[in-house]
Amino acid sequence: MCPNLVKQTRQLEVLNEELATQIAERQDMELALRKYRSMFEGAVEGIFQTTPDGHFIDCNPALAKIYGYASPVELLETLTDIGQQLYVNPDRRRDFIEKLRSHDSVTDFESQVYRKDGQIIWICENARAVRDRDGNLLYYEGFVTDITQRKVTEESLRRSQAKYKAQAEQLEETLNQLRQTQQQLIEKEHLSTLGKLLAGVAHEINNPVNFLCNNFPHAQQYTTDLLNLLQLYSKYNPQPAPEIQQEVEEIDLEFVLEDFPKTLSSMQMGAERLRQLVYSLKTLSGADEEQSIDIHQGLDSTLVMLYYRLKSKGNKQEIKVFKDYSTLPLVTCYPCGLNQVFMNVLCNAIDALKDMRSQPANGDSEQTMMPSIWIRTELIDNGKSGACAVIRIIDNGPGIDEELKQRIFEPFFTTKPPGKGTGLGLSISYQIIVEKHGGTFTCNSTPGQGTEFVIEIPI
Repeated sequence: MCPNLVKQTRQLEVLNEELATQIAERQDMELALRKYRSMFEGAVEGIFQTTPDGHFIDCNPALAKIYGYASPVELLETLTDIGQQLYVNPDRRRDFIEKLRSHDSVTDFESQVYRKDGQIIWICENARAVRDRDGNLLYYEGFVTDITQRKVTEESLRRSQAKYKAQAEQLEETLNQLRQTQQQLIEKEHLSTLGKLLAGVAHEINNPVNFLCNNFPHAQQYTTDLLNLLQLYSKYNPQPAPEIQQEVEEIDLEFVLEDFPKTLSSMQMGAERLRQLVYSLKTLSGADEEQSIDIHQGLDSTLVMLYYRLKSKGNKQEIKVFKDYSTLPLVTCYPCGLNQVFMNVLCNAIDALKDMRSQPANGDSEQTMMPSIWIRTELIDNGKSGACAVIRIIDNGPGIDEELKQRIFEPFFTTKPPGKGTGLGLSISYQIIVEKHGGTFTCNSTPGQGTEFVIEIPI
């Protein structure tokens, strides 16, 4: 065989083998493309390819369905400006592109987009930038998932959590109110029990006290008569029998004649003081039924009960009380509750003045240097509830700073050390004045300049 023919035959065989290889590779590539296209067409998630300037290159049926189009062809023909036509907020598209430019990929990028029918849905995008061998950007491709239902569920959950949180806070507030109400009921029950006890004590000792007070004038008259008789006897019988003279000296008759009237007078003062206490007990512990009363009488009765705390003791000065009462008509109110308010406010004033009581007093400026309380009443017309009786209780103690003043009517708030106060006195007083009587209860105070409580009760 000719050598050239052999050589040509060999070259043809090599070419046939290369062609067969290329055909096989092309068949494999076509098969892979068919598989890829099948996956592309049948994918549940939306798949897209877009140009950097916002045009769709390709998309699968799932993406068309997500966006509400009948086919990918309709979507590609309709959506020609992704940023303006698709995204509810065009800035989200710009953010999406910026992240791709910076990192070549975007993960879990959530946005709101318009469907064909105008409905707004939520989508989640995962995408990457596709570049050539030289690094030039060709297009973007990625996946889209409809997360609208998830967002609805999350929003529903968020609202439920907010609702349950609000309900929990409301429940906590209700529980706190119940605790406060329970404690206040306990306090009121204690006060009610104490009031009944005081009323019983006052009733039991009222009769013997009245007996003493009513008989002291007779006893003083009898004493005066007997002393006059002794003086007449001494005048007309200056030289009594030795036995009588001895007895006169032993009992020191001259001292007895001088001291006995003073003793009776002191006893009468004590009995009158006891009667005042009994009257005050009856006033303060009376049944809390609405009635018309003299407010000044309630204030005076409270002061009688607090006398022991106002008087000097050891190195503690007396707390001076200055009363400036105006003419007031009878006020329709709940006397027991109102007297409880007077007691609470005056006790607080006394407590505030306790540190001043050990300081030396200056006689020339008694009302400003000595621990003092002023009680003033007046009749005003505030225009809202008509005529009101106003009671001002003022002390020259250390005063209260603004932060504490904002909280003094809160239940259980107290600045006193443990065991010295429950923090309910002013809270209960506020309820008595504002809620029970329809009045106002305010505090005016400046640190270093004392404190004033103002009570207004509609006539």
